[in-house]
Amino acid sequence: MIIVDDGIATGATMRAAVQAARWRGAARVVVAAPVAARESLALLRCEADDVVVVLEPDHLFAVGSFYQDFSPTTDDAVLALLRAQPFGHGHIEEEPT
Repeated sequence: MIIVDDGIATGATMRAAVQAARWRGAARVVVAAPVAARESLALLRCEADDVVVVLEPDHLFAVGSFYQDFSPTTDDAVLALLRAQPFGHGHIEEEPT
């Protein structure tokens, strides 16, 4: 399983995701992010099978500071992108409101 995040500051959320993937039976877990704090990577490398990042700054105060546009993505935008993909892993349905 590959788990991707827009950036890893403390690593707490990613560590929880890795643990959840293992609990669900993932044989191999790879973590990927464009930017991550070095101290967080040390912990993640002990839990994930592989960790792939582009930037490892000494001090990461805010993930958003590494983006030109870090505005939030809406649920509707994510659903539209998922529906447009031809990967065929089932139908993405709206959650009841």
